[in-house]
Formats: sequence, C-alpha cells, structure tokens
Amino acid sequence: MGRMEGLPFQTIEELEGALKDHRYVAGRDLATTIFLALKLDKPLLLEGEAGVGKTEVGKVLSAILEGELIRLQCYEGIDINTAVYEWAYARQMLHIRLLETQDADRAAMEREIFSPAFLVKRPLLQAIEHRGARPPVLLIDEIDRSDDEFEAFLLELLSDFQISIPEIGTVRAERPPAVVITSNRTREIHDALKRRCLYFWIDYPTVEREYEIVQARIPEVPRRLARQVTRFIAATRQLDLYKLPGIAETLDWTRALLALGETELSEDAVSATLGSIVKYQEDLARLRGEPTRALLKAAGA
Repeated sequence: MGRMEGLPFQTIEELEGALKDHRYVAGRDLATTIFLALKLDKPLLLEGEAGVGKTEVGKVLSAILEGELIRLQCYEGIDINTAVYEWAYARQMLHIRLLETQDADRAAMEREIFSPAFLVKRPLLQAIEHRGARPPVLLIDEIDRSDDEFEAFLLELLSDFQISIPEIGTVRAERPPAVVITSNRTREIHDALKRRCLYFWIDYPTVEREYEIVQARIPEVPRRLARQVTRFIAATRQLDLYKLPGIAETLDWTRALLALGETELSEDAVSATLGSIVKYQEDLARLRGEPTRALLKAAGA
C-alpha cells in the first residue's frame, strides 16, 4: 500500500493547493515530482544552489502529511554513530559495575547492557523505528557534504528500509518514511543513489515566481517594494558574484527593509542592507556605488 492512502490530497492539483496553503510556492513540475515520489514510495532527491528552497520542501511536506520531521544534517566525516545509532557507553559501564555487585553471570550481563534500553537512536534509526499515527518525513540534508562510505551505507537503507544492529538484530520499518534528500552539488552524487530516487533540480525562480514567494512568505510587504526587491535580486543574479543570492536572501532582505521602515528601494536603503543579500566582502565591494545604481534602475526604483 502506497503513502497516498489516507493523505490530505489525491491529485497534483490538490498537492499544489496544499503547498500554497503552507506558503510554499511550487511550480507544476516540482509538485508533480513530489506527488510521484509519494505515489511510488521513492526517495526524492532535490539539487540546486544554496537557498533555493530544497530543505523547505521537507519541512512543508512534514506539515502537509502531519508526520514528524526527522532531520539528518550531513557534514564531512558523518558516520553511523552520529547518523544511525550508538551505545551509551557511560551508562553501560555504570550498569556493569552495578551488576558485578549483584554477582550477575557474564552472559546475562551482556544481554542486559546490549539491550534497547542502552541504545542511543540517531535520526536514521528513529525514522525506521517510528511508530506514530503517520509515517515520518526523513530529511537527509546536504548529502553532498558526506563522503562516499556514508553514501554507500544509505543505498541499503533506502532500498530495504532496514538497519542491522549486531547485538540486537535487524530493525525493519513497519511503514517506510517519506524521504527527501537535498544536495547543493558541491560534489557529484553517485549514480547508484540517484537511481533509487526521483530527481528534481530546483533553479532560481523567475521574477514573477519570486514575487509570489515574497508575498506568500511576507504578506505584510507593500507590493511596490516586493516588485522592486525581486527585480533587483534577478538583476543581481546576472552579475559575476562569488555567491549569488538565493530565495532565502531575498526573504531576509525584504524583512530587513521592512524592519527599517522602508516602503521602496533607495540607494541608501540598499547600501545599508547589502549584508542581507551577499555574504562575501568581494561581492559587497562589487555591488557598492555605480553597480547599485544600475541595479536600482533595473528594479524600477
């Protein structure tokens, strides 16, 4: 039985509406890919530049499905102990000393200290063992930061949704979680993992789409300011910057402008808030002065 049974939507149009209700503006193509990932019980692999809304898909999907969000943030050197499980060694040692005072036999001692009571469950095991009313959403964030060994481990997990613990046995998911994997493409993900997933590339939005996003996320923003901000950002993305601003920066900048009481863009307002758009000193230097005036003109300010 697929996850579509009992879900709050049964069509792509209903999913689009649910995403919009949760203030996530998605195109038909992304909504279709999410729908199929759930319909076919396949992980969803989202790639794109940082700040384009990949992680937010997992968060919003958790809210729509009313399932717990279990997030695994990947990083260089991540291993089974931090991603799957580890034993609570300090508690085990204390318990061993207690059992020794009670003259417990060695076999009984080993069975007790390697029981689930001393198992520290990390995100992947939490997702497999989940017993809630609804399956969780497992968000494996920035998998490109992990190494090949960890990626290889995920292949088995995503194929069978089970984890083998030598001291206890195999733990299988009663109902597999919905899986969202994100990558900023700092390195290529192996084909073996991609084959197990439905893939979608989230690009920078068009001006109109980003305007919709700003209005959905920050409904109090004046329309004129929202138009100017999204046009300014779109023009900025045409420049040769070290790091182009993503949707996250657009929203941060809009909130910063509102916090300063701005209702439309000006050179002073832009100069005072450039740190919301770009995060490198070289990019700040490239934007100040004449480039800012040119961008303001492009934004209709």
